[in-house]
Amino acid sequence: MNSICRYVLLSATILLAQEEEAQTPETQTSMPASLWTHQLVADLTANQVALKDWAAGGDDAFAWGFSFNGTSQRDTEANVWATFYKFAFAQNKLGDQDIRKTVDRIEVESALTMKLAFIVAPYVKTTVKTQAFRGHIYDGDTKTAVSDLFDPAYFTQSAGAAAQLSEQVSTRLGAALRQIMTRDFNGYSDDDVTTKIEQLRWDGGVESVTDVNWPLADNILMTSKLEIFVPLNELGDRSIGHDATLTVKLSDHINLNMNLQLLDDPTASDELQLKQTIAFGVSYNLF
Repeated sequence: MNSICRYVLLSATILLAQEEEAQTPETQTSMPASLWTHQLVADLTANQVALKDWAAGGDDAFAWGFSFNGTSQRDTEANVWATFYKFAFAQNKLGDQDIRKTVDRIEVESALTMKLAFIVAPYVKTTVKTQAFRGHIYDGDTKTAVSDLFDPAYFTQSAGAAAQLSEQVSTRLGAALRQIMTRDFNGYSDDDVTTKIEQLRWDGGVESVTDVNWPLADNILMTSKLEIFVPLNELGDRSIGHDATLTVKLSDHINLNMNLQLLDDPTASDELQLKQTIAFGVSYNLF
């Protein structure tokens, strides 16, 4: 896994170095000081309810969350190197219950796409997905740990063809390698057929990713990402993930965010997983 990641990064570095060496002094002089653009948006949400002698019933409640969504992109005449990163975390507390985690996401995706005079363009991409803190499932007052930082962690390396179907929709299709790494919670990576407990699972297959970035109005943006991975060794273990967000900008720094996540991944659960959130919050462009 480490050798593959190093190979992808080394290949990208060589391609960029070759491009810069091929430029003439006149071209370098006319280019802007920096080819990189960066964006980082922070969101903070919170709500609180306190009751005392409330005849209609109910319970105290407090919930809060924050997220960082960023992009770093290097755009040249020959290629685009874009890295997207997301960190989100949220908790809530209801009555006398312990504080419980509701959101915990760490995701990084880096892709190098060549610019060619064709409908499709070749790309190489690497992604990592995990969480920051230990996760639990609850049964009454009993909680059972089921996940943790890099336990599991999903790594994917892919190469193939990308196409911009419209101004709002882009898609990629290519060959991919996926690794699922675990430490204590081996159910994500272990092969039930063998007696040995596997802490690292390798799958080779085909990956499809479709991104939608659609401004529905001046203050309304819909984003969507559909990811499909089909391992060639176990076609029945295909993984389908859909993450859709509708953001309504109510003022310069106040947003209404509606998010829906669907995950059908046999390595994590036999059931279709769904997470839906609606939140008002403060949003600020850090840069």
